[in-house]
Amino acid sequence: MIRIGIIGTGGMARVHAEAFANIAGCELVAACDLNAARVESFAKAHNIPHTFETIEDLIASGYVDAVSIVTPDPFHKKLALQALEAGLHVLCEKPLALNALDAKEMTDAALKAKRINMVNLSYRNAHSLQKARELIAAGRIGNIRHIEASYLQSWLVSPKWGNWKTEDTWLWRLSSAHGSKGVLGDVGVHILDFVRFPVGEFASVNCTLMTFDKADNNQIGDYHLDANDSALITARMQNGAMASIHASRWATGNLNDLRLVVHGDKGAVKVSLKLDQDWNQLEVCLDEDVIDGVWKTIECQSTPNIYQRFVNSILSGKQEQPDFNAGLQVQRVLDACEQSDRLGQAVRL
Repeated sequence: MIRIGIIGTGGMARVHAEAFANIAGCELVAACDLNAARVESFAKAHNIPHTFETIEDLIASGYVDAVSIVTPDPFHKKLALQALEAGLHVLCEKPLALNALDAKEMTDAALKAKRINMVNLSYRNAHSLQKARELIAAGRIGNIRHIEASYLQSWLVSPKWGNWKTEDTWLWRLSSAHGSKGVLGDVGVHILDFVRFPVGEFASVNCTLMTFDKADNNQIGDYHLDANDSALITARMQNGAMASIHASRWATGNLNDLRLVVHGDKGAVKVSLKLDQDWNQLEVCLDEDVIDGVWKTIECQSTPNIYQRFVNSILSGKQEQPDFNAGLQVQRVLDACEQSDRLGQAVRL
């Protein structure tokens, strides 16, 4: 049995705990958080036998073989390096780090430690995205010409997931001083990987970021609300295709919606993900349907989620994707987007 510890027991940790609880071959044995009350409550809710308030104590216990890092972004690097140095396998939440230099250091450390390393680019769990990548790789849509992609949320205008004005789990995401990279780092990382995974690497990006007023002096308690809320990106891919990509927390009417359309000179694929829909349906326009622009829906075979792939990798010794290097490549695009916004011009990767 692979013994797993969760580091950071905030909102997203519940998803990790529930996922690992349903996977054969692993056991969730420890939880770690600086907040003693929170980690005790989390452990009780998920039947986790051991709790710790520092990673040093967790490592010293010898209770775990692998850790899942589910902390705010600024802590990813330090915790991952400590875990890898201790010989533990690491699954880390996205974005992998705050910048590409840190992500490169983490990637190099994972290679040196020869431990399984993965970053939670969770929308690769979509069976439809996996199938889209398969069709593109097989040449079914021909040469890629144009890409449309978006990740739209509305939690700044809808109370569906809670009141962001009063809850720390949301407020920190709006404050750069608390480690947030805004919508670009929070969900932009997902939509950039959503494009990169099936299409290939980016060649250049031209990005505009916007922060809208949200409170008096954009201040709520200790939180200065200065992180970007919306991102508009135009890009060129290394295969010559053009891409239009956008993300926003102000997308009224869209609770958590991802969309990707990849147009080729022989066909096209369309991936649409929503909270209340299955992720195994892919829309395609292929072969003779291209003539009249007819789209058909196909059912996609189920594929293992990232938590299952993480456990499988440890058990088999074979590194699965997305690894830290995948996180590094996305981080390079994120850095280029920030630089483009500062300079007001396109930036090559």
